Amino acid sequence: MRSTASCFWSVSRDVSVKAAAPTSVPPSVLHVVGDLNRGAVENWLVRMLAHARKRDTAVSWTFYCAFGESGDLGKTAQALGARVVCSPVTIARKIDFIRALRAELRRGRYDVLHCHHDLVSAVYLLASVGLPVRRRIVHAHNADESVLTPSAFKQRLYREPMRRVCLKMADRIVGISDHTLDTLLAGRSRQKGRDLVHYYGVDPTPFVSMQSDRLAFRRELGLPPDVRILLFAGRLVPEKNPLFVIDLLSELRRLDPRFVAIFAGDGSLVGAVRERAREPELQPWIRLLGWRNDLAHVMACADLFILPRPEQPMEGFGLAVVEAQLAGLHMLLSQGIPNDPLLPTASYRRLPLAAGADAWANAGIELLATPAKSRAEVLAAFEKSPMQMDRGLEELVRLHA
Repeated sequence: MRSTASCFWSVSRDVSVKAAAPTSVPPSVLHVVGDLNRGAVENWLVRMLAHARKRDTAVSWTFYCAFGESGDLGKTAQALGARVVCSPVTIARKIDFIRALRAELRRGRYDVLHCHHDLVSAVYLLASVGLPVRRRIVHAHNADESVLTPSAFKQRLYREPMRRVCLKMADRIVGISDHTLDTLLAGRSRQKGRDLVHYYGVDPTPFVSMQSDRLAFRRELGLPPDVRILLFAGRLVPEKNPLFVIDLLSELRRLDPRFVAIFAGDGSLVGAVRERAREPELQPWIRLLGWRNDLAHVMACADLFILPRPEQPMEGFGLAVVEAQLAGLHMLLSQGIPNDPLLPTASYRRLPLAAGADAWANAGIELLATPAKSRAEVLAAFEKSPMQMDRGLEELVRLHA
């Protein structure tokens, strides 16, 4: 499995970014997602839909929400011209769900079935058996290999059969990183033309145009003007390991008492983070902001970004890592973060979690003592990457061709 930063660039050169030949009628695509909430997958799809409208690229997309509700981004997708269909039954009722999805596939006569649910995509593929769908795509967005059951026994029982369905029925297997694709393939060699890496298109506009007042941001949060901000941005869930941030803050403040920690996000561990944040010596120096629509502003006001994901399973891609670079942040990353989202200008240290919070704190202090690349240098590197919006859209259109 590839693991070096240089592979990111070699893979990006291998993936064609030529625009698909123009056609009078774009293929009709059914994107099957869990819902259209705030997850990275849904945000990316809606972002690419908006970019297609901006570029006048013709796309005909329908979103099928397997969890039975559209979510926060449903109206946005509709305003951009997409249809949003909520399954009348949730995926928990497998047979009824397959029947409902099959009825929608028949009704819409879709050219492309684009499944965004990793191994669970096998369920969506089975619903399409015998129907005249021209292209079937399984898109892996993480390497967790979850099959939507809390039972460890059923996870082991279902995982390989579902993988075989995906590999047998899909004519395109797509991963958002080298590691994610290779995890789905589970040791099988990549088949040319079928197995592809497709990186998320990232919109740099908020970072290009941001005019952030660091002092005003600190006043807004009731913090002294000279604090150094350690930022965690994303879901507060076990696979992101947010509680480690509090351990790190304790060590950082031992070395430099100006440090504070800010959490921009929400999730199942928000209660546990709040409980730890009540520790008397740390309570004044922790802020939980919840989800923010101005994350570029928050990042521009921070000093050090952290993503301490457990090493196994690895992060699928790490969109926040790209955004942190665009904001000019130094980054502390675990070995659970792949190289794919790292630009040549990245200022980071990658450490094992086993090294402990004290080693991470020392690495953070050392990082902040080194000058970061200028915003112009970072943006120039980004424009050459496969995450650039035009390239991302062109390649996505080609997947459906």
